[in-house]
Amino acid sequence: MTDIIQLLPDHVANQIAAGEVVQRPASVVKELLENAIDADATEIKLIIKNAGKTLVQVIDNGKGMSITDARLSFERHATSKIKSAEDLFQLNTKGFRGEALASIAAIAHVELKTKRAEDELGTAIEIEGSAVKSQEVSVTPTGTSVAVKNLFFNIPARRNFLKSDTVELRHITDEFHRVALAHPNIAFAFYHNGSDLFNVPNENYRQRVVHIFGTKTNEKLVPVEEETEVLKISGFVGKPEFSKKTKSEQFFFVNQRFIKSPYLNHAINAAFEGLLKDGYHPSYFLNLTVDPKTIDINIHPTKTEIKFDDEHTLYAILRSAVKHSLGQFNIAPVLDFEHQSSFNTPYNYKDKTASTPAIEVDSHFNPFSEDKIEGKQTMVQRTRFKPASTASWESLYVGLESKGNNSQKDFSQVTFESDSKNEPIFKDSSIESSKTTFQLQQKYIVSTLKSGMLIIDQNRAHQRILYENFLKHITIKEATSQQLLFPLQLHFTPNETKIIGDLKSDLEHTGFVFSELSENEITITGVPVGVPESEVSIILEQLISDVENDVPDANFSATDLLAKSMAKSLAIKNGQSLNSTEQEHMVNSLFACKEPNVSPTNRPTFVTMKVDDIEKKFM
Repeated sequence: MTDIIQLLPDHVANQIAAGEVVQRPASVVKELLENAIDADATEIKLIIKNAGKTLVQVIDNGKGMSITDARLSFERHATSKIKSAEDLFQLNTKGFRGEALASIAAIAHVELKTKRAEDELGTAIEIEGSAVKSQEVSVTPTGTSVAVKNLFFNIPARRNFLKSDTVELRHITDEFHRVALAHPNIAFAFYHNGSDLFNVPNENYRQRVVHIFGTKTNEKLVPVEEETEVLKISGFVGKPEFSKKTKSEQFFFVNQRFIKSPYLNHAINAAFEGLLKDGYHPSYFLNLTVDPKTIDINIHPTKTEIKFDDEHTLYAILRSAVKHSLGQFNIAPVLDFEHQSSFNTPYNYKDKTASTPAIEVDSHFNPFSEDKIEGKQTMVQRTRFKPASTASWESLYVGLESKGNNSQKDFSQVTFESDSKNEPIFKDSSIESSKTTFQLQQKYIVSTLKSGMLIIDQNRAHQRILYENFLKHITIKEATSQQLLFPLQLHFTPNETKIIGDLKSDLEHTGFVFSELSENEITITGVPVGVPESEVSIILEQLISDVENDVPDANFSATDLLAKSMAKSLAIKNGQSLNSTEQEHMVNSLFACKEPNVSPTNRPTFVTMKVDDIEKKFM
């Protein structure tokens, strides 16, 4: 038999490695931004076109590279960060594996321009699919500029798996937030299709959080500070009343590196126990500083997961620090054992002894006596008890003396009152009030059929009803609106406001009325009929979340997405009690829909059970 194992060509190996490092344009943004930070840059620009599918460019004013370093940077496992295996546990930089640029160059067109401060001229390199097309001397400012064009140009299958521009831009924005929040001492600028999305200067941490998430965020923040031998914590948590239904504002940074840790997230939730409504999540922006020897960051390709030596200690410290901050700033109720001056003994009474109170008892006092008591009048006003006259109640028994058999005869004539029946004036015997539906566990509506029994999921059914109603209103553009007595002002991040602005016309067709739409604030003066004012912010937050996560998908129109998102937010929840009229209306409205069988998310709204199936259960 011939040998079947062979070495892969370099370009194939690079493409396979790129599958771990580069999953979408946001992965390229993360790697390039981290390289710029490792180059000691103080100003970084991120330029994006078509959500990164056409161009991802990062420009920094860092140290730059020599001609040799610029060429070697695209080789696999070429790095300046580590030299031995022991260095993996002394990492203070972002990248260290030397695979980022090599993986990116394997699946895109890359243009690199770099120059050191001590050099007169820089270097320009062009690479397409791991193949170097040109390398020449170039006039360029100090620092490095990396432009990644036509991502996945040689792997069309991977390109087809990319989501819509809105979703990909959201992932890029998330990566930008993570890097910008971790390094407030660096100025960042973010441009997409020529428009300025973010431009944050060198500032302190609180200012950085406010610049990224809007000016209204400043009043939501509660500072957290704690320093021990094991862990140093600094940052902010959000007040409970500003919690969200999404986890979009939860950030952990360990040694200035963003991480995801469900275990530490549970510590934050434990600190907020009893302060949050069901289904809501706290906001936090926390920096954790630990000894690099006590963590392992090389356990995941994207380096967003970290293994700690002693997680239990970190959990306890983090939970206590957050809980202490919430109590210190009067966010959470606490027991106060401080000494109050009002409880002190007055100075004039300091050396005085307590005097025994004098008690005087009148031994001649008799509350049942009719005579007036002559005696010593005390300080206490005596209460005179006057016996009630018995003549009034003794007269009730006149004529009821027991005389042998007469008592039985007398009581035999006693009649008892009975409850009166209120009969309707006009009674139609042909109409019988019978209940055709009933609710099971406040979740299902059960109704009868000729062939058996019908069981309806009330939440999914109501979603279908609302979905078709909203879709109809948006299509014919004749939705009715109810005006608010006072305008409703809602605050969102610039990116969220942009999403609302894109959907503004469709939202107005459903019944929303916008009077102002600024960068961080939305003013609403009218809402669709039947929508409570308290639900408006929840509806818009759910809508933004659905758009960012591309639910249902890019193949559907914005109108369809809007109708589904609003139906999901306003539908009757499981656990809500419905009376007979509401149950019957739900059943009738469902079967008046065009597609009553499934919910807007293609899940069944009802099931049927035939009599034969029920009878089989008793066999």
